[in-house]
Amino acid sequence: MTHTMVPWDSPEPLGGPVGVPLVDLLDRVLATGVVISGDLVIAIAEVPLVRLSLHALLSSVNERVPAPWADGGPL
Repeated sequence: MTHTMVPWDSPEPLGGPVGVPLVDLLDRVLATGVVISGDLVIAIAEVPLVRLSLHALLSSVNERVPAPWADGGPL
């Protein structure tokens, strides 16, 4: 099976359907990191009862980069 590289910084639009292998997508996300955030509001009769704010940071870990915590981290 051969993989075709997808140009991420192409100046012209790509023709046809664009497919990205999952492993390439995960490699790019972990190399650069991604932040996922969202809000969930539970309401009855347009009266908000519960609000949840969700924030997540997904990134790779590197031994050469020091931890931002003074004691080495929460783990």
